This record gives sequence, C-alpha cells and structure tokens, in this order.
Amino acid sequence: MSTRILRCFFALLSIAGFAAGPAFAQGGGPPPGFRLAPLLMATTAFEDGGVVPAKYSFRGGNVQPGFTFSNAPNDVVSYAIIFHDIDVAIGGGTGDVAHWVAWNIPASAGGIPEGGLPEGSVQGKNMTGQNSYFGPGAPPGPRYHHYVFELYALNSNLDLPDTAGRDELLAAMAGKTVAKAAYVGRFKGSE
Repeated sequence: MSTRILRCFFALLSIAGFAAGPAFAQGGGPPPGFRLAPLLMATTAFEDGGVVPAKYSFRGGNVQPGFTFSNAPNDVVSYAIIFHDIDVAIGGGTGDVAHWVAWNIPASAGGIPEGGLPEGSVQGKNMTGQNSYFGPGAPPGPRYHHYVFELYALNSNLDLPDTAGRDELLAAMAGKTVAKAAYVGRFKGSE
C-alpha cells in the first residue's frame, strides 16, 4: 500500500475520532497502533484462559468470581459486564448464551467482590430470565466451552431497568464506552 493511501486512511480514522500517533501527525508514517486505554481486569479465581473451578460453575457452587479493574481512563464513571458462553448458538441463530449482565458498577469501587456487586450496581436478566450470575454449565464432553467476561468502561451511568438483558445493555452503552477488556475461562462438565 502506498504512503499516500495509508495517510488518507489514517486521516479518515483521525476524523472519525481515533487518535493517530504523533509520528503520523508529523508525517513520519502510520502509527504502530491506535492509542486505546489499556483497561485490565484480573481475578485470583482462575488464570486468564484457564479452567474455571467448579466453585464458580453452575454445576458447582455457582459463586460469581471477584475481579479488580485497573488502568481505566480518567473519565470512567461506571462499568458494565457481559458474561457469555461463546461456544453455543441458540435456536438456530448466531447469538450465544448470556450468563450474566451487570451495569452501573461504580468506577470508584475498583472492581467487584466475589459473590456480589458494589452498592448501586444493577444486574439484568440472564439467559434463564433471572437477575443473577449463572455460572458455566457446559456438558461433559471432549472439549471445553469458552466463557468470556467482557468489561466495558463507561463515561456515565445507564438509565436501564433491571428487566433489561444483554441486547438492551449493548444498545444503552452505544456512544458511552471509553474502554473495554475481557477475561476468559474454560469449562466442561465432568463425566
């Protein structure tokens, strides 16, 4: 790709609101990457990409793991979480299974404790229609299911009732998301 085409491409991205690096602004070529907030989430419950212990599964204790959040942008007011099994398609569609959704988690909390949420947080409807955490429950078999905790840093709280589910949450976050992180756990039921 020619330098002129790359400059046009990155100029369009800059106009769209993406931050192009200083090297590009000074004519030094395209930036090595977008300047995205390095939002992080971590837990001591299991390693990122590791196997989820039974304690946190629907087949075990069904305890919601605790997480710490760090490296958020300064304008974060609240967080939202979507927890889903990406290895399942429901009803012939392309959607996967939403195990848990929560929002208005105060930025000041710095995370969520095990088994609960900070005051002011809202839990929406999961796949079972309940306002609660629904842990991994993959059946026994030859492969693990991948469960993703998606963390969204938002520049405001959401005016969303607890009757909302994932689709409503995603719509409400449009234009308010300033950073995103993910944490993955694997799980399969025992024989």
